[in-house]
Amino acid sequence: MRAQAWISQGVTAARARWRAMPAVRSLGSRSLLVLCCALVSVGLAAPAAAPTQAGDAPWVMPRTPDGHPDLQGNWTNATITPIQRPEGQGPTLTPEQVADVEGRRQNLIDALAQPSDPDREAPPVGGDGSTGAAGGVGGYNYFYIDGGDQVAVFNGEPRTSLVVDPADGRIPPLTPAARQARRQAAAVARRAGGPYDNPENRPLGERCLMSFGSNAGPPMLPNYFYNNNYTIVQTADHIMIMSEMVHDVRIIRLGERQPLAEHIRPWMGDSWGRWEGDTLVVETTNLPVKQLNGSRYIYPGGSENMKVIERFTRADEHTINYEFTVDDPDTYTRPWSGQVPFKALGDQVYEYACHEANYSLFNVLSGARAEERREAAKKKQEPR
Repeated sequence: MRAQAWISQGVTAARARWRAMPAVRSLGSRSLLVLCCALVSVGLAAPAAAPTQAGDAPWVMPRTPDGHPDLQGNWTNATITPIQRPEGQGPTLTPEQVADVEGRRQNLIDALAQPSDPDREAPPVGGDGSTGAAGGVGGYNYFYIDGGDQVAVFNGEPRTSLVVDPADGRIPPLTPAARQARRQAAAVARRAGGPYDNPENRPLGERCLMSFGSNAGPPMLPNYFYNNNYTIVQTADHIMIMSEMVHDVRIIRLGERQPLAEHIRPWMGDSWGRWEGDTLVVETTNLPVKQLNGSRYIYPGGSENMKVIERFTRADEHTINYEFTVDDPDTYTRPWSGQVPFKALGDQVYEYACHEANYSLFNVLSGARAEERREAAKKKQEPR
């Protein structure tokens, strides 16, 4: 009964907060809109409840013509639950703790979403000490940020972390060999030039090649910033998942697995799916190490032998239960697993126009060259 009461209170509060939030969504894939034009947007993310009025029909699993659960629609995995569990916490939160955590989050959102002062002074040269996407001179106004405002609830449990195995909710340590390999890779990278020496040294997300963090995955994890949205399209022999962040489109082939050759490593790896009852199980190998390295601020990355097993289960009208296991003995001392609720998104997913009128990469490299010229000029003026 306590869990049911918590769910009922949480749904009411979530709906109120959603109505109060600015209806802002960033951009998704234009080409995908043509493919997905037949999809019907699904409703506001909220846990399904038992019928509360006489005559209400219970939810029935929607199925495709071939009889499998229908996963299609727009979904989001935005949450304030961290990937790793903070020290000193158990695996779940009480209703009072949930109210406290979500209340503090909403207060922060309300404070940061206040309109900017149009009469404010320009920031000083070199920035004002603030942090953000623009590197010390202020990033996005919070109006454009949508990192989530609710705790992740999986099978009725409000979680303190997305990682559930190991039992402490923490990603296992790196192996000694992995630590040594990373030190060697860092040394090689230093000899290849600094992060501002050429376009190839900039992050994949900044170059509009892959999502920031691990949105597209696998594993598909929230980035705690914005655009944690997905569109799923399903046929009898393919599942397509479009991640809004940097418009990544992941193709999962169904049927008997025919793996790619070891040296062929597409973005997001080689994914094959199969149905186990009403659960879609996806196995992914051949992940490019460059992509895994780009995900390190979300989790520590992996090796070329990394394998990810994912499970998608339609839990109710508004929820897909997403589970994953990372198996990489070259990197981690043991496999690790997590669970993430994907909630129905009551909005369209629009184009993420990453490179339209995007001058940042040119300006970043031009700024680096200007600094180098300035330093060279200073050295010439120094007394010998």
